Amino acid sequence: MLATLGVITILCLLVAVMSKRLSPLVALIALPIIAALIGGFGLQTSAFIITGIKNVAPVVGMFVFAILFFGVMTDAGMLDPIIDRILKRVGTRPTRIVMGTALLALLVHLDGSGAVTFLVTIPAMLPLYTRLGMDKRILACVTAMAAGVNFLPWTGPVLRSSAALHVPVADLFQPLIPVQIVGLVFVFTCAWFLGRREERRLGLGAGASVEVMPQRVLTEAEVALRKPRLFWLNLVLTVVVMGVMIAGVVDPVVMFMLGTVLALCINYPNVDAQRARIDAHAKTALTMASILLAAGVFTGIMQGSGMLKAMAEVAVAQIPAGHGKLIPMVVGFISMPLSLLFDPDSFYFGIMPVVAEVGRALGVDPLQVAQASLLGVHTTGFPVSPLTPATFLLVGLCKIELADHQRFTIPFLFAASVLMTLTALLIGVF
Repeated sequence: MLATLGVITILCLLVAVMSKRLSPLVALIALPIIAALIGGFGLQTSAFIITGIKNVAPVVGMFVFAILFFGVMTDAGMLDPIIDRILKRVGTRPTRIVMGTALLALLVHLDGSGAVTFLVTIPAMLPLYTRLGMDKRILACVTAMAAGVNFLPWTGPVLRSSAALHVPVADLFQPLIPVQIVGLVFVFTCAWFLGRREERRLGLGAGASVEVMPQRVLTEAEVALRKPRLFWLNLVLTVVVMGVMIAGVVDPVVMFMLGTVLALCINYPNVDAQRARIDAHAKTALTMASILLAAGVFTGIMQGSGMLKAMAEVAVAQIPAGHGKLIPMVVGFISMPLSLLFDPDSFYFGIMPVVAEVGRALGVDPLQVAQASLLGVHTTGFPVSPLTPATFLLVGLCKIELADHQRFTIPFLFAASVLMTLTALLIGVF
């Protein structure tokens, strides 16, 4: 009963969001509540919701103040000189811009945070795409691929796998290094392909030269907000905020709160001006916060009701004993789509240990199940999953619809996952 109800709920969510029949906010709240009431949980559903909201609260705070911080910095013009310098370095060729996007996202994601990667990469590159008339779905796609394939020993999925199966991180990660290298080559190949495709769409030949795009013409209101004399101070503040956050010295939500306060005081010391800047970005922040809280409602109900666990148990029970050794391969091939069905904690702490235990009984090393999972479950899959807050941050920053992002990006991320799984099979990882 619970397993069937869970499957129906998740399928309804995916269909509703991807078909645009319901907004993510409505779908994430209404569908799990209806499912919980049908399942007979009654008023207990409220407790599930509160637990889910508590789990996402720090993330909500971080995103709200991150939007305010980068909004204020953009208003002050901090990104203008940076954009001009990047434009000179990568030129105005879409191929170089898209590949530069992949490289920037790859380097920023060395800290292991998808949210930080999106917060740094998208604001830096979006004006280039806008200036040249490039498809912003490509920006989201390439950034997602670079962050997704670049899973490292200190990233969430690897640490969750290690903790769930009680295996050393080195044993888990080291065999996957050549697999990841193949995945990264695929990312840059796709970036080159997408860039060339944009050149053709924009009417540029293979050897054509492109005139340097003129500086963006600012409105009188935008010019009034710019603080060019404070560029270096704003840049230092941004570097300090990002550096301390990436180093893990202070929690991200705290750093963005402090950064927002300092940014407002430095650039707009007048109280009315501060209020105006907050009001200017309040809509975006409120929209993002509401969606993230809705995601907390969904995961809270699905976990608390036991629907996720029931689905896992039923699925594992269907595996024939004679096909046990195929478990890692099957998990690897479907690992990326699993990100659309399960949140990271539910999969790595609820489902993967069950699958690994079944594999052990059938002669499969549990380590191989974990390694197969890492080739897609909230690695390549996290930037398109409606169950991860970073997905909404990515589409929000790129100013595109979630459904458009999923339809465009999922084929590339799924292909990367399949390619890495085939590589792992060929070199004998599992």
